[in-house]
Amino acid sequence: MTLPTQLANLRIPVIGSPLFIISNPDLVIAQCKAGIVGAFPALNAREKEGEPILLEAWLKRITEELDRHNQANPDTPAAPFAVNQIVHRSNERLERDLEICAKWKVPIWITSLGARVEVNEAAHSCGGITLHDIINNRFAKKAIEKGADGLIAVAAGAGGHAGAQSPFALVNEIREWFDGPVALSGAIANGKSILAAQAMGADLAYIGSPFIATDEANAQPEYKQMIVESGAEDIVYSNLFTGVHGNYLKPSIARAGMDPDNLEDSDPSKMNFGADREKPKSWKEIWGAGQGIGAVTGITPAAQLVDRLAVEYADARQELCGG
Repeated sequence: MTLPTQLANLRIPVIGSPLFIISNPDLVIAQCKAGIVGAFPALNAREKEGEPILLEAWLKRITEELDRHNQANPDTPAAPFAVNQIVHRSNERLERDLEICAKWKVPIWITSLGARVEVNEAAHSCGGITLHDIINNRFAKKAIEKGADGLIAVAAGAGGHAGAQSPFALVNEIREWFDGPVALSGAIANGKSILAAQAMGADLAYIGSPFIATDEANAQPEYKQMIVESGAEDIVYSNLFTGVHGNYLKPSIARAGMDPDNLEDSDPSKMNFGADREKPKSWKEIWGAGQGIGAVTGITPAAQLVDRLAVEYADARQELCGG
């Protein structure tokens, strides 16, 4: 298929996944200038009561900086950016944030934890496309039925909220009926994995955890260093912390005084993404990451990470495909 314009001319077929708390304008702008889609969750832009709306300020800055870059570099323009909307009923900001994103003509909308027709319509009203993240084929069909343009297949090993299915199984089932844009998430941290995602039927790779260990990321230095020092065996899969299963760093759980190998289950009905949500103070520094972090060997600028991925991807294509 022909990809939508927003996804068709990237330097490498990669979307930088929106990282809760961590993704900010600095990281998004660096990713886009380096040639991949940069993304952030709308809920990361959180102002105090009485202050100007921070999401508006972030979108203004990102839009204007990328416009200036494109004017100065017409032969190597920046990639478009994306905003992630949490569609769960507990997100009382959703309607306001949709209006702001439509106003600023956000080119790519990533939706999570619920597929809703009105969200897709808001994106389409300003010329944007929607990519809905899913963990199984049933959710994928619901998303497309409700008007999403593409899918993000969140397979086993992905950081943050992740599914448990093999990427081979998940992508194969989706491709039996859907020929639109598909990005694959799940332990993708080098150029060979990007090519592998395409080989199994995805159009793009969806990469998050390696960008935690970048200079621009809004993560504590200890968090970044833990990413560098950890590998797949240091990841635990649990729904305790948000009500939705996700992957987390075992050392951060142990440091909070819990046994990462014996975590209790949470009640998904208590999932809350509203401003009034509370969680134990001991959970403040429990950090998410995917199983691909063994490929992360140092803390670098985001552009340098993209350069590495681009070189590895080109080398993998040359080795396997002869071009």
